[in-house]
Amino acid sequence: MENTAPERKKRVLSLIQPTSVPTIGNYFGALKNWKNMSEDYDCIYGVADLHAITVHPEPALLRKQSQEMFALMLAIGLDPEKSIVFFQSHVHTHSELAWILNCYAQFGEASRMTQFKDKSQKHAGDVNVGLFDYPVLMAADILLYQADFVPVGADQKQHLELARDIADRFNTRHGNTFTLPEPFIGKVGAKIASLQDPTQKMSKSDTNPKASVSLLDAPDTIIKKFKSAVTDSEACVRYAEGKDGINNLMSIYSCCTGKNFEEIEKEFDGKGYGDFKLAVAEAVVNELKPVQETYAKLINDKAYLNECAKKGAESALRLSYRTLAKVQKKVGLYQL
Repeated sequence: MENTAPERKKRVLSLIQPTSVPTIGNYFGALKNWKNMSEDYDCIYGVADLHAITVHPEPALLRKQSQEMFALMLAIGLDPEKSIVFFQSHVHTHSELAWILNCYAQFGEASRMTQFKDKSQKHAGDVNVGLFDYPVLMAADILLYQADFVPVGADQKQHLELARDIADRFNTRHGNTFTLPEPFIGKVGAKIASLQDPTQKMSKSDTNPKASVSLLDAPDTIIKKFKSAVTDSEACVRYAEGKDGINNLMSIYSCCTGKNFEEIEKEFDGKGYGDFKLAVAEAVVNELKPVQETYAKLINDKAYLNECAKKGAESALRLSYRTLAKVQKKVGLYQL
């Protein structure tokens, strides 16, 4: 009789640093898709708190932001019964595999990472080994779970390539051990730009508070930020080259309403930028309302958050230890 066992779902892994509350750029670009991906893929999502300590955040603040990030991940709809949702630091296999992979990563290739060069300039007084080495920890994050796909932006693509190079080098020397991860190409998330400089992407580290909208901004704050958004002098809502500010607002409105650019142009035909900015702001407020309401409940239920975090860590450890044990054996570490 023919075996009709269901085919294993492809595995997707994504971690996010808890450095500050994500923006709507992070949300529309990636986070909103995470929930949908869990229907089609075997998904693993984590709070990358080990990555966050390379710049020495204040300890109490890191703990607070890590808890907030975990609650937000659940608030956007990640179901801990369907996906593994965990804190990176709760799963010791990440650090252990990272050390072994350090012995398979070349100094030269690590030094070519553009993010290391950028962060070294920003933190010139403290260029620590962790800052240099965190792409190898990122490789361990990915390879531990035999991830098939990793959703990455342009700024992380180089790190995924390094993970593939390390995995390939290890596999060549020790036999097939790691899955070579591919960049996730699914529904493309929108690229949301700064409200104050629409030629740059919206960033949660932007020093101008008017430039970005956080997932936890109050409705009146969101409306004020959109009212001050940079546009142009044409006073016509249409998508065109050279209209970066309006193009960005149209992208945001499209993400919230599902309307395409042609429909948006018709809706605001003959209306000014003031009407359009207010409409975009209200659409964002409505989009974030259920997330904010769920978050408000979760952040005050520490027992539930801890229960979910413990369950996620146990599942992540159980899965990742299979890979670590295999690696330890292949490199010759004495097994008990």
